[in-house]
Amino acid sequence: MNDALPIRFDPAGLAAVNAIIAVMMFGAALELRLDDFRRVAQRPAGLLAGFTAQALLTPAATCLLTIVLNVDPALALGMMLVAACPSGALSNVLTWRARGTVALSVALTTLSSLAATVLTPLNFALYAGLNPATRALLQTIGIPAGGILAQTALVLGVPVTLGMLLAARAPQLASRLQGPIRSLSAIALFAFVGGAFWENRGLFVSRFDDFFWLVVGQNAMALALGALVARLARLSEADRRAVTIEVGIHNSALGLVILVTFFPAAGSMMLITAFWGVWHLVSGLALSAWWGRRPAESSR
Repeated sequence: MNDALPIRFDPAGLAAVNAIIAVMMFGAALELRLDDFRRVAQRPAGLLAGFTAQALLTPAATCLLTIVLNVDPALALGMMLVAACPSGALSNVLTWRARGTVALSVALTTLSSLAATVLTPLNFALYAGLNPATRALLQTIGIPAGGILAQTALVLGVPVTLGMLLAARAPQLASRLQGPIRSLSAIALFAFVGGAFWENRGLFVSRFDDFFWLVVGQNAMALALGALVARLARLSEADRRAVTIEVGIHNSALGLVILVTFFPAAGSMMLITAFWGVWHLVSGLALSAWWGRRPAESSR
């Protein structure tokens, strides 16, 4: 696909964003303890509801949305790529701010990140192929499933595994590292996304009408799906908040890494994915701030 837009993206930034994602996932895994898994196992409804909404329903609903709205194929592919990405470590911070169940949030982030090594390329290929408008475009670019699989395993699977091992073998050290890693990696990610947005501000402004409402609508749909599934599963208020945020916050930085690595000429896809990195911060922070002022019934 040649959808070249004058997007400025420093190649050195690719290594940086890979490192940032890896560190964030490592930091998220440091919070995992066997007791957390036992609690989640005792209440599997929360884990099942969150994973179903995030990994299965959101990609399917996004595909349907692009068909109903007759979205431009290149932009639709960007929406499907974001929908195929897992939740990120940012969701754990937002869940904590929202007074949600952090253990459930971390477990969902870990599960979706590990599953993403297979589900991200699978969901992207599946739903992009189901939309008649994107099917032909998909055939012209080809999907390096093996490469995407290796990429997601490297930046998600390996750090999560290492973080869990450290948490199990040196819990005191893991506890001391959690705060600094969470804060520094979040600041680094915000700086990266903000810098990329600023470098391409002219392009974002000129194409504003093309992508803004698509991203806002898709994000609102994902949050609503999370809230609906959590309510149907009859979860506690704290668990519902965790599931809602997990489903609405996607690791769009991973999407950028995939695009820059495998589809560098996919300008419209980058517009969608990059703006997701900005918008879900706005919606996530606003929602967590609103919930944070209201005590939630805990599931513990």
